[in-house]
Amino acid sequence: MENNRQVYKRKKGIKIESVVVKWVFFTCAAVSIFTTLAILGTLFYQALSFFSEVSVWEFLTGTRWTPILKPRAYGVLPLVSGTLLVTVIAALVALPIGLMTAIFLSEYAPDKVRRVIKPILEILAGIPTVVYGYFALTFVTPNLQVIFDDLLIFNALSAGLVMGVMIIPMVSSLSEDAMISVPRTLREGAYALGATRFEVSLKIVVPAALSGIIAAFIIAISRAIGETMLVTIAAGATPRMTLNPMESIQTMTAYIVQLSLGEAPVGSLEYNTIFAVGLLLFLMTFCMNLLGYWVVRKFREAY
Repeated sequence: MENNRQVYKRKKGIKIESVVVKWVFFTCAAVSIFTTLAILGTLFYQALSFFSEVSVWEFLTGTRWTPILKPRAYGVLPLVSGTLLVTVIAALVALPIGLMTAIFLSEYAPDKVRRVIKPILEILAGIPTVVYGYFALTFVTPNLQVIFDDLLIFNALSAGLVMGVMIIPMVSSLSEDAMISVPRTLREGAYALGATRFEVSLKIVVPAALSGIIAAFIIAISRAIGETMLVTIAAGATPRMTLNPMESIQTMTAYIVQLSLGEAPVGSLEYNTIFAVGLLLFLMTFCMNLLGYWVVRKFREAY
């Protein structure tokens, strides 16, 4: 009788625990969803106020961005151009170096070396972006000016190079995780057929982990597109359409910071440009994330 009572109490406790845990998790998920919807609602509402006065076509195709100075123009392409220029430079730095680092950690590095390199990469990932910005402005730019005489103080090259260094840990860590998940039997089979470690790395491991590697690339690029403080400090505040990385440019996030710290009256057209640019930035990163999700599903290998 006593045993039955204990079993009953235990079952009742487990049932109550499962219900409580379920509702706690549901509440956390609901808070996350509602917060996201609230942010999107605010963004769309304020952006609609802007687009009620400026056409979407003018905003997306215009090549002049002077929303504060007269004559006013609201073409966002100079900001998009600056954002993509810095992002491309960062990608050219981070993607190959991050991938090679991941291959080294996954296939070549002894355990002791991996234990040293991994924390160093994590430290790089934890450095505040404002520190990266001042590093680009006070160290990288002066050294690059020794090589390039016409390099301006504020330029896209320094910002892109340092941003590339900043996102290397993201690329290497996510790519390494994808490579480690490749079954050991694939490697052993290749070694049994006489393949070298280099051949196993490039012809077996990398193709097998391709979906995870591409997803890491896309996430890192999305991170670069949305970076704020580094480009605000190092890239400048001159919205222009240019492919010359030695010139001063302005990114979308840097413009948002600049106007947020200014004296644009709340509710004015100039103020609402923040939300229009923010909405476009959100759509760009959202499309990048959708692309990453599609790539993962398309190229995922099942073992």
